[in-house]
Amino acid sequence: MGLSERDAAILELERTAWTLPGRKDDLVRERLGLAPTTYRKLLAALLDDPEAIAYDPLVVHRLRRARDERRRARYEGRSADGPGR
Repeated sequence: MGLSERDAAILELERTAWTLPGRKDDLVRERLGLAPTTYRKLLAALLDDPEAIAYDPLVVHRLRRARDERRRARYEGRSADGPGR
């Protein structure tokens, strides 16, 4: 079946947002027409979608690692940014 156009656009934005000027929340509103909160919910669901992994495994695995590190940090009672931050 494949990803929807919106889901593919979300992954594309995640792949390139760090290279673009401006705030990511502004890019989400401009390019996708989504509220940042909605965007993050959709992105979180995509991280567990096998079709998203097939579409862009590098981005999905990078985002999964970041998510897992944030979860681990919360569980251990520390900042996900590392010690002293």
